[in-house]
Amino acid sequence: MTIGQQARIVLVVGMMLMSAVAAPTKVQSQPSGQERDAPSVFDGVLSNIAGTSEISTARLRAALTDSSAIILDARPYDEYAVSHLPGAQAVPAKAGTTPVLYVGDAAEVAKSVPDKTQPLILYCNGLFCGRSERLADGLIKLGYRNVRRYQLGAPGWRALGGVMQVERPALLRLVAQDATSVLIDGTTEVGLKPRLRNAISIPLPEASKAKDDGRLPMTDHNTRIFVVATNGTEARAVAEAIVHDAFHNVTFFGGAITDLPELLEDEEVSRRNHCRFGRYSGYRGRASPSPTIRCRS
Repeated sequence: MTIGQQARIVLVVGMMLMSAVAAPTKVQSQPSGQERDAPSVFDGVLSNIAGTSEISTARLRAALTDSSAIILDARPYDEYAVSHLPGAQAVPAKAGTTPVLYVGDAAEVAKSVPDKTQPLILYCNGLFCGRSERLADGLIKLGYRNVRRYQLGAPGWRALGGVMQVERPALLRLVAQDATSVLIDGTTEVGLKPRLRNAISIPLPEASKAKDDGRLPMTDHNTRIFVVATNGTEARAVAEAIVHDAFHNVTFFGGAITDLPELLEDEEVSRRNHCRFGRYSGYRGRASPSPTIRCRS
């Protein structure tokens, strides 16, 4: 082999090595086809080993919208009352269980859901929570044939933009105990209305403005926020609007504002506050009083 041939071989090998080194750099600068075609986070599941299949956030949302399945909360009632998926049902505890190995009573579910083909979706406290798995096992033993788990649970639901629902006793207790929480009055005002004490008024049409005018806690987007309105539908709409402004700990009350007399201002106090401060109670950007209410000069 001549020196010229050796030189050409070295040159070719060198070019091959340079190409091999450059190739990963080129691939890294461009998203791979697999990355471009990756499924949405809303379609993801944990895929843990269990006797029942999982359901994604997207499918859970669809089930909540069309009411095709019954949603069962596998946690103790006290946790359920503080915050649960909208429309979810609580399951009484199985007798003799401990907090560590808590499990809902499948026999209680059978009393209210006799149809063993009824789709059931179970959830609890996220990735490492075994309560939904244990309840699912109990239901399968009773013959239920369409049981799935939302293993991302309440934390995953919140993280992916879901609102939660609070029960009346828990709402009253938490408003009294948690001084950092924010109570929102979401009713659309027409004249003098029942008002919640120490609440911030954010009707649905004004939800998008509440970040800019100081009505929402901009320094901590994980602040616990409760929304109450004329009814549960209105409260949920306001809560979802607040979630869409990147607040992650929002719950709504499914009843009416009049179901909470303990939190209402009396009529005279409400009138005085309205005349003095205008329609926005609880923040400084107040508007003028409503012309439908007579205020003494």
